[in-house]
Amino acid sequence: MLRLVLLTTLLLLDSPESVIAENGFDGWLRYAPVHCGKSCQRLLPSRIVTLNGTGNNSIDTATEELQLGLGKIVGKEIPIERSDCDSRSSILVATADQYRQACDSSLDLSVLDEDGFWLRTSDGTVQILGQNERGALYGAFEYLSLLSQGNFTNVDYRTNPHASIRWVNQWDNMDGSIERGYAGPSIFFSNGQIVEDLSRVKQYARLLSSIRINGVVVNNVNANATLLTDQNMDGLARIADVFRPYGIQIGVSLNFASPDTLGGLGTYDPLDSAVITWWGNVTDRLYKRVPDMLGYLVKASSEGQPGPDTYNRTLSQGANLFARALQPHGGILMFRTFVYDHHINESIWTNDRANAQVEFFKELDGQFEDNVILQIKFGPIDFQVREPVSPLFANLYHTNMAIELQVTQEYLGQQDHLVYLPPLWKTILDFDLRVDHKPSLVRDIVSGQRFDRQLGGWAAVVNVGTNTTWLGHHLAMSNLYAYGRLAWSPTEDSQGVLEDWIRLTFGLDRRVLETITDMSMASWPMYENYTGNLGIQTLTDIIYTHYGPSPASQDNNGWGQWTRADHDTIGMDRTVKNGTGNAGQYPAEVAQMYENIESTPDDLLLWFHHVPYKHRLHSGKTVIQHFYDAHYAGAETAQHLVSQWDSLEGRIDQERFDHVRKRLVYQAGHSIVWRDAINNFYWNMSEIADEKGRVGHHPWRMEAESMELYGYEAYAVNPFESASGYHAIVTTSNSTSGTAETRVEAPSGKYDIAVNYYDMYGGQSQWTIYVNDRIVGSWQGDSEETLSHTPSIYLDGHSATRITFEKVDVHQGDVLKIVGVPDGVEPAPLDYVALLPPGIAD
Repeated sequence: MLRLVLLTTLLLLDSPESVIAENGFDGWLRYAPVHCGKSCQRLLPSRIVTLNGTGNNSIDTATEELQLGLGKIVGKEIPIERSDCDSRSSILVATADQYRQACDSSLDLSVLDEDGFWLRTSDGTVQILGQNERGALYGAFEYLSLLSQGNFTNVDYRTNPHASIRWVNQWDNMDGSIERGYAGPSIFFSNGQIVEDLSRVKQYARLLSSIRINGVVVNNVNANATLLTDQNMDGLARIADVFRPYGIQIGVSLNFASPDTLGGLGTYDPLDSAVITWWGNVTDRLYKRVPDMLGYLVKASSEGQPGPDTYNRTLSQGANLFARALQPHGGILMFRTFVYDHHINESIWTNDRANAQVEFFKELDGQFEDNVILQIKFGPIDFQVREPVSPLFANLYHTNMAIELQVTQEYLGQQDHLVYLPPLWKTILDFDLRVDHKPSLVRDIVSGQRFDRQLGGWAAVVNVGTNTTWLGHHLAMSNLYAYGRLAWSPTEDSQGVLEDWIRLTFGLDRRVLETITDMSMASWPMYENYTGNLGIQTLTDIIYTHYGPSPASQDNNGWGQWTRADHDTIGMDRTVKNGTGNAGQYPAEVAQMYENIESTPDDLLLWFHHVPYKHRLHSGKTVIQHFYDAHYAGAETAQHLVSQWDSLEGRIDQERFDHVRKRLVYQAGHSIVWRDAINNFYWNMSEIADEKGRVGHHPWRMEAESMELYGYEAYAVNPFESASGYHAIVTTSNSTSGTAETRVEAPSGKYDIAVNYYDMYGGQSQWTIYVNDRIVGSWQGDSEETLSHTPSIYLDGHSATRITFEKVDVHQGDVLKIVGVPDGVEPAPLDYVALLPPGIAD
């Protein structure tokens, strides 16, 4: 066995480093200069050595990356040589087999699993040995990561992947749009074809390889069959050529009905011989162009997508159609278990979408080919702010599994809200399902270890776009980085991973490290607080954009994301005794915990139990008071994000500083929209007052509909809770401006003036605010161009936002006036103005 000796002495600075403008394109691979001193320079290697290089492979990529990185990090130009085993004052990069054959046949490197690597440094000599070429490349990135973080100590350790499958799923469409994409158009597709310029794909390959991702499915699971034309197959070959030197294989998503829609067969029955032959020919043609293609991803019989149920075939028969076509080529079929009826009748008490995965797939266990992996979303519903573990993980003994996570923040702020996701993921990965009363951690189930399966691992939806930030928010990149790290080693601490990412992305300034760490680690609990807590799901609009608050949409829909809230009670009864039986889908020990309200954790109470609003939690609070308090606490934390970030001005380059600050200011305002919408909704429904007197009482606000209006008129907002006082104002015409004014009754002094308004898609209205005749400020409704989330064409919780003008001199009796100029279909809508004393966030 190799001895693990890892010393971690990091160079951290108490004063700001010199900063230059950056746009985020390099991500965590900035290779920013680290000043290690002359003695340090002398101890660094003077050359890079490879053994038996073949050209254009991952070893060559590793040497090029090392040469680039050392040149930028420590300013040392190092040549690359083909040499023997004399590795003094050099970086030797090789596979384990190369090293044994050329250097030391007695060295036992059997401790390295597929893709694993051994890194050893000692006074100017570095050895990077990979189990394969990909592992050697991972080792090179690891060494550069240490140097980039100011770690020049000697290390000696090996590391192996937790699972063989470490993939990302792109949801890119052939027309260049991206489903749930928040950072611009696709880097792969445009106008129905693969793009000519793949330079951004190469940079993406670097980023993915550095976090040890080994597969990328390049197109949307809601697939378009035209991907399989000869021209686009040729384009896929070009994409594969870009990824291959970085140790990454590509796969594609397939539309189940392609033999009919593209092939003209008139059927896509998975047992029809013509269909079987058609898919076999398609697969052969793909592998001729991409011999190392990893395989297929298929979404079938879900959300209107075609599937085997059309012909009364089972899901396993549908999956095996593709698996058998892939077997001669060594390919893998990833089959999504996201299958459910999206026209469910809520009036039937026992109906429950959360039961669907087990109901569809449990009885099929053991009926899938050995090269099939079932890709299972981490929870039973759909990437909510908190869900229990999907019970399907505990119900498949004889089937390969992979866990599906979502880096893209579909229900979680859509990259305009800071939400660091690994603490959420860890609640799933570290959960013990106690299958057959034995330790059954989810992370060990998905790797294949628990049920002794050969294939298993990880998949994540990662919707990078052409924006230089990649994900639309610089801080959102922490989630992509951490996904790769956890897929390799899920026992890692999420805060430690975050700190590595911060040092690599923003430098070694101690203040920057501590501040962004505090912000990020607080972000998921904060978001859960001001969106949906106690296991109630993310209380967003599930019918429309999955973004802003809309608790009413959670019921009376066919999608099965329900709260069953009424005047007196709230929550899904998922018990076996009285409810949908979902708790009974878990192994006995877990089922007993969730079946009993006393043992159900408060953070999942409303997931499993239907209770009165006055039900007392383990904390002693009632459910409704917890709602009120949590939403205020979450919004308050969001306000602090701005001041925390402001403390870093001058320590982060201005371009990235300004970009992030704009989003944090927006998040602070939108968190108040969330807070008020959810609290007002349940206050109206339950008629139970907030014990602290906050909900429905806003002494600093002046409602727009109560001002003197000229060219404006009142408008009843729907849903009502999306507006303070349930009304807003809009211009009476889309071609003339409106004015709203009022006299200030508050005592004279300095105030922050916050204006809540609606920034709709389809126009860019302009507003100007005056105190008397003095202009306080102007702004434009251009969020569809400057922010990331899916825009709204309505006055609702998606388009509601605010702008704040700080420390404005206001005297009692002054006239406060806002002039709105409509544009397009946007009628310069206003909700309210808040005159806030210092330290008050409304």
